[in-house]
Amino acid sequence: MRRLTRLLIASVLGLASLAALAQDRVVYHIDDAAAQALKGLRNVRNHLDVDPTAQITVVTHANGVDFLMDGAKDRNGGEYAGPVAALKARGVKFEVCEITLKNRDLKKDQFLQEAEFTPSGVVRIAKLQKQGAAYIKP
Repeated sequence: MRRLTRLLIASVLGLASLAALAQDRVVYHIDDAAAQALKGLRNVRNHLDVDPTAQITVVTHANGVDFLMDGAKDRNGGEYAGPVAALKARGVKFEVCEITLKNRDLKKDQFLQEAEFTPSGVVRIAKLQKQGAAYIKP
């Protein structure tokens, strides 16, 4: 009976692992908020509308971090905070490059609470790609 139970548990874990592997992993790269942020957020939303199981990470560096700052607005005057929070609630990760923070003399407390931080945006993108994430630059 124990052998059967172990086999059943192993089978369930194996199927769960296969399901996780079947999920699309995607990294969206934003390095210019003025040119890419609005389009990128729309692309991510559309991506999740079609594939709600996709694991999406938005990695920002250079001027791309600007839309994740408190009070940031798009060219039409709309705040980015709402769409970012909505996507975060759907499982999207937003990561800010700490090298950019240092180079631009920015502080972590200037960013939306949804923002996470990574030592290097470029290195993070490379690692995500190495782990099988598709690369998209809106």
